[in-house]
Amino acid sequence: MPGSIGGSYRSLGGSGGDVYRATTTVATSSANAASNSSSTVLDTVKKAFNFVSTSSSASQKDERLIDSKQQQHLLQIRTDSANTNTCRKMPTSGVAEEAALLGTMPSDSMDDIELKNIQLQFPSARSLSRDDSSACEEIVSTDHGPIVVAIQGSRNKPAILTYHDLGLNYISSFQAFFNYIDMRALLENFCVYHVNAPGQEEGAQSFNEDYVYPTMDELATQLECVLAKFGLKQFIGFGVGAGANILARFALTNPNKVSALCLINCVSTQAGWIEWGYQKLNARHLRSKGMTQGVLDYLMWHHFGRNTEERNHDLVQVYKSYFERNVNATNLALFIDSYVRRTDLNIQREMDLTKKKEGMTLGMPVINITGSYSPHMDDTVTLNGRLDPTNSSWMKISDCGMVLEEQPGKVSEAFRLFLQGEGYVAPLSPTKMAQFRKASIEELLKSKFSTGQWPTSAIHITENPISAVVC
Repeated sequence: MPGSIGGSYRSLGGSGGDVYRATTTVATSSANAASNSSSTVLDTVKKAFNFVSTSSSASQKDERLIDSKQQQHLLQIRTDSANTNTCRKMPTSGVAEEAALLGTMPSDSMDDIELKNIQLQFPSARSLSRDDSSACEEIVSTDHGPIVVAIQGSRNKPAILTYHDLGLNYISSFQAFFNYIDMRALLENFCVYHVNAPGQEEGAQSFNEDYVYPTMDELATQLECVLAKFGLKQFIGFGVGAGANILARFALTNPNKVSALCLINCVSTQAGWIEWGYQKLNARHLRSKGMTQGVLDYLMWHHFGRNTEERNHDLVQVYKSYFERNVNATNLALFIDSYVRRTDLNIQREMDLTKKKEGMTLGMPVINITGSYSPHMDDTVTLNGRLDPTNSSWMKISDCGMVLEEQPGKVSEAFRLFLQGEGYVAPLSPTKMAQFRKASIEELLKSKFSTGQWPTSAIHITENPISAVVC
């Protein structure tokens, strides 16, 4: 500080070389101090004016200096890139930022990108037509008119009998699931009989106005004609929705002819007021206007539940197109009207273990399956509470509503374990399963190279049935 040294201090004047000397010097006299002070003020004013006048020229010199340095830097990079020992690393973010600030990056690279068009492409490998079916169809005469039954597999093996839901038939409901690789391995030991409700098969003619559609009990009675036609003494039932209700009715009246039941989204009670009103309105629209948007929305909700668009957009489009083009509206209205007039199954769980349970509930083993998004999940819970817990099980599959299409792998595994528990099939070892998968792939490749196209009867379905392709 000045007090500690005993003299006064002054700042050095303005030549450029002064910055390399000491910043302060001790004044020898007061006169020199005064003269130096005045000269210091003048020098300061001169510096200010010189700064203003020379700022533009200095900036131009700086820009030329920067440009020359940048050119040298780019030249050095090009020179080094020829050497194999240099330029091995990507440029750092600091170099990119410096180049952007110096204006060396093209301005077009920083422009916004506008998305002007989106084209949705729906795969054509998945279809719901008879052309992709390997089953053999036969017509069975019943007391309430003829029905179409499709047979898949060797008839000298144990029988699995299927029944479909509203708006579907055996092709749209079961074809993809039973062509799944795991199910194909399982069905080597069975013969599948797909039963179609009257007038619901593909290409069916519309019924006459005076035709009286069978009730749910009468639809169940038709199965006796199917068993007599093919000489079946027992079968394993596999039903979905309305078909599950029909199989359950037949099992109650003919318990000795049903070995086991796999019921998906089965409803055991009569229709409530809300369901009755919606279904009556749908049937009326189908008869008068055909497949309207309201009926289409209800069918999609009936099969897939909520949040369908968010889960699987491709699958939704396939079934919407199917309902609009391939469904006979008049015949579907009759089937819906029969389903909405169903009666209660009148079954209950016997709480007293000492009493006989025959006739009160389903006596055969039952696996009760539903999806977490299905609108019929509560109905399956009600059915589970009315079944015997010693021979029934309830299963909810997550992230799906239409379980056969959205989660075929989980359903096939559950069905296989269910049959193994009942002693119908031997457990499939991982080696045998791998051999079967390999043989299936080789069969597909052989057909591809020999005919130039994939076989339509062999369909490989993964977790997302629509995105799967036969390759």
